[in-house]
Amino acid sequence: MRIARRTFLTSSIGTAVAPAILRLARADTPPITLKLHHSFSAVSGVHDKFLVPWARKIETESGGRMQVDIFPSMQLGGAPAALFDQARDGSADIVWAAPTLTPGRFAKIEIFELPFLPSRRALVSSKALTDFAAANLQDEFRDFYTICFSCSDSAAIHATRPVRTTEDMKDFKLHVQTRLAAEAMRTLGAHPVMMPSAQLPAAITEHVVDGCLDPWHLVPPLRLNDLLRSHTEFADHSPSARTYVLAMNKASYDRLPRELKSVIDSNSGQVAGAMAGAMWDQRAVAVANMVVERGDLIVTLLPEAVARWRKATEPVVDAWRKEMKEQKVDGAKLIAAANVLLAKYANEPEPQSSQVAPTQQQAVAQPPQPQANSAPKPAGPSASAGSSRGQPVRSAVRPAPAAPQPAQPQPPPAQAATASPAPASSVPPSPAAPPAAATVSAPAATSSALPASPPPAPAAQPSVAAAPPPPVASPMPKPVPKALDIPL
Repeated sequence: MRIARRTFLTSSIGTAVAPAILRLARADTPPITLKLHHSFSAVSGVHDKFLVPWARKIETESGGRMQVDIFPSMQLGGAPAALFDQARDGSADIVWAAPTLTPGRFAKIEIFELPFLPSRRALVSSKALTDFAAANLQDEFRDFYTICFSCSDSAAIHATRPVRTTEDMKDFKLHVQTRLAAEAMRTLGAHPVMMPSAQLPAAITEHVVDGCLDPWHLVPPLRLNDLLRSHTEFADHSPSARTYVLAMNKASYDRLPRELKSVIDSNSGQVAGAMAGAMWDQRAVAVANMVVERGDLIVTLLPEAVARWRKATEPVVDAWRKEMKEQKVDGAKLIAAANVLLAKYANEPEPQSSQVAPTQQQAVAQPPQPQANSAPKPAGPSASAGSSRGQPVRSAVRPAPAAPQPAQPQPPPAQAATASPAPASSVPPSPAAPPAAATVSAPAATSSALPASPPPAPAAQPSVAAAPPPPVASPMPKPVPKALDIPL
């Protein structure tokens, strides 16, 4: 009996001490180190605002048992096109890579690079692409553990002169990022040029290109704002986007303990995709604000105008469907699925930094002109007022609410007229800039110039003089669209 008691006490003490020993042993074990490789610089938004916060989140939630070492600017060697091979072969544990750099390898993900299919908001496109990938891209990325998918911020036309219509694209030499963007620009009569982005400033200076179709986040690092002072963005949909994948080596994932796999899992999918999408959008807004504060011109094409661009680039979509058919893939079905998902996330809240104050949603037609018979200067916000609040005023011209017209309408100033048949809007520069840079065209559905004196309207909406109506873009009469303040 005495021997049995000693045995029981010894067993009990061993059971109580074992977890403490395991904890001490775990504390002495060095953390599992994961190497994350990408091609962006260490000062880019991708590195500083997405990949670093994501890596720190992994380290914190693992209790320090995992460490993510990030290598920007291809510090581990190779070219950006080799990143997926590095993740597959294990020379890097995780990569942030663009599938479009390896044409033909990831054919179906190109659907989110088709012209005017992705949303103008990276957050919407990224969340839609993440769901789309879970349902349709498992075979293409079977060699990897895919952490998340993302679309870059909306591409804009940055050029040496304003671009408002498809006719403005004729013989325009334009840098593009993807093959589908090149095909789209070619159908518009432009001459697309594909080159590494780092060569773009020299190409602009030497007149190799007249501009570029690139996302906003590329403007500061390439100093494009010093070379290209006119910018055209598109409502609702982006003319071009580049997809990205945060992909992990399968063996690196499989050898993790179950609890550490759970940390990776809980920071994958929509969690990581939304982080990336919000990063793109916030960066785009910050860059556009900077451009506006400099007095540069931003033209925002409304949906009626964008529809003409979209119609002109339909042959590119048709050709992509034929390519998919040759690979025994139903391209039309995939496009329909992508559109459903984009509609599902279309109402996602804007990132906090891109929220627009109500006073900045006023219509802006042109700066008031000092004339004897002109209407009183409206008390609404100016471009400089919008910029001082950290947000550019980039609204479309908005007619006043329906009301009896006054007997003597004000003739519009001569310099407000434009020859553009497509609706567009632009941001007036700061007061020190020449007034001519603030001219914008009225929406295509506008049937007459705005009156000189303000009709009855809420106090928050000042009346403005508008340009003479351009030709109607739509074959059927439409109600005049309400003002849009389009965040990027």
